[in-house]
Amino acid sequence: MTETNRRSRRRFLRVAGAAGVAGLAGCSAEPTGESTSESAGGTSDDQVTTAGTTTGEPTESTADTLVVATYPPFVNAPSTSPGAWLKREFESEFDATLVYQTPDSELNYYIERAVQGVDFEADVYVGLDTGQLIDADGQRGEGQFTDPLFAETTDLAGIDAVKDGLLFDPRNRAVPFDTGYISLVWNATMDGGDFVAPETFEELASADYAGDLIAQNPTTSTTGEAFMLHTVDAFGADGYLDYWERLQDNGITVLGNWSDSYSAYLNEEAPMVVSYSTDQVFASAEGQDLQKHQIRFLNDQGYANPEGMARFASSDAPRLARRFMEFVLRPEIQAGIAQRNVAFPAITDAPLPEDYAQYAKEPAEAVTFTYDDLEANLSTWTDQWARRFAGG
Repeated sequence: MTETNRRSRRRFLRVAGAAGVAGLAGCSAEPTGESTSESAGGTSDDQVTTAGTTTGEPTESTADTLVVATYPPFVNAPSTSPGAWLKREFESEFDATLVYQTPDSELNYYIERAVQGVDFEADVYVGLDTGQLIDADGQRGEGQFTDPLFAETTDLAGIDAVKDGLLFDPRNRAVPFDTGYISLVWNATMDGGDFVAPETFEELASADYAGDLIAQNPTTSTTGEAFMLHTVDAFGADGYLDYWERLQDNGITVLGNWSDSYSAYLNEEAPMVVSYSTDQVFASAEGQDLQKHQIRFLNDQGYANPEGMARFASSDAPRLARRFMEFVLRPEIQAGIAQRNVAFPAITDAPLPEDYAQYAKEPAEAVTFTYDDLEANLSTWTDQWARRFAGG
């Protein structure tokens, strides 16, 4: 696509808004259907109505356009989403129009277009995790596309405030903007009010908790993958499958994605579910019984799952994309995103309200694998799990 055509296309995006690019959504990749905004509930003020993959109306006909790609719940979760709020805050300060693209297959949509040699208009991707970044790099490494999908970002204002251990991209392309911790959520009203969740992985696999856990398939769910990786950390690459064998013998229920498993948990099909340690934030806001939303960090640990943002290398608005990324790292914006995405800020000094800190639980120790660890081993670990347990 020529530079003139790209600029013409961006003017069309600015004018057309949501209806203009409805045809962008066609992609064969399987969406995970989850986000760290999990079960969050909120107000209609934070909603954006989507058509196809692009949302947002122009605020100035002469303004620049920033096209932000993200996963659908970031914009249109059935409860609260940061997307609409972030758009308003950004446009109120910058002479620019922010337009969202939310393909169902998320980052895979853009990877597939790069593999096919087809141009796309997105400038920034918001919601990138380590596994997705490895997927993108792996496709390029196989020679399916030669140019990098994301650009390196250096000297970004605000990046020094990002918490230790959350920077997951050794090539300085993806910048964390929030994080979640995987934990058990458990219902203290079950078993006549006598149920108490286990404190360790060993206890979880004991007969005392037979049939008590709902988890997700690590090959189809971000949450399930994180829980599997936590077991790899706890039992080693040579022992995690044996541990899962014990869980299977103990009656674990494994469903395809977070939504299905959490719905089953709310229906009291089991007293525990693998979920996020921010669960009480939503439950409290909705006036739910917190006894049904207790948090347990096995071995006093939680698997950290940071989300990042990165500029597409093909962006024709690199300066505006950089300003957006710096804007997202500001303390007040970090706090706003965290509350609406039911997550933790990526930086150390975001001004969260007191009640949020009360209900959002952080583990004594965060566990995660580095990019290099996952690049070398993730596909092997998930393939081994699938061969042993898929369909079981």
